[in-house]
Amino acid sequence: MKLSVLMPVYNELATLESAVKEVLSVYYPCEIELIVVDDGSTDGTRELYPAILSDGRVVLKLHERNQGKGAAIRTAAQSASGDYMIICDADLEYSPAEIPRLLSPVVSGDAVVVYGNRTFGSHNAYSYWYVLGNRAVTTWANILFNCYITDLETCFKLIPTSLYRELRVRSAGFGMEAEITGKLLRRGIRPYEVPVSYKARSREAGKKLTWRDGIEAVWILVRERLAPGPRISAR
Repeated sequence: MKLSVLMPVYNELATLESAVKEVLSVYYPCEIELIVVDDGSTDGTRELYPAILSDGRVVLKLHERNQGKGAAIRTAAQSASGDYMIICDADLEYSPAEIPRLLSPVVSGDAVVVYGNRTFGSHNAYSYWYVLGNRAVTTWANILFNCYITDLETCFKLIPTSLYRELRVRSAGFGMEAEITGKLLRRGIRPYEVPVSYKARSREAGKKLTWRDGIEAVWILVRERLAPGPRISAR
């Protein structure tokens, strides 16, 4: 098996080098590639790429203007050569060292799709409203699809690359998280969840998610629940 780690980047000058180094230093039970998509950075991030590309496992794609996380992942997924893909942001809120934890249920044959489930506490949550919004969106998904998942908005989503392409995710921004989950649930595919650590950064440090993204996520989930087409049995 080969794993493609997809890293969307937008103005991550402070963390990009560390994030790439951490991803590449992890011991994986399979071959990997790291596909970095720079989504129109203007803060000097692009000056870092010559050094990063010295590792042959790194592939770089550039967007000339900012299009959003969903658009960056779409570009990365089109270039991915791995059997599986996982999204890993460049902001170091998640630990790349825990990616093999998500691979374990796949390797053992217990899962096809795996989500990293965050546990929020006073030491790692950005704000009460952020956590409440995440729980509200996740609860809405559970009600609409009669399932039980605990962290819809998690960045760590491990999915077969071919399956992700089949989903044809349209959302250009953060709504892609809800769209992925809604389309999986509508197909009868319920993610296997494993616990992962999390360390939220502040708005001043570069956090980009807002309450508007939560409203969009709810709308996307409703749209996917009502979308026409046959329900496909779980894989």
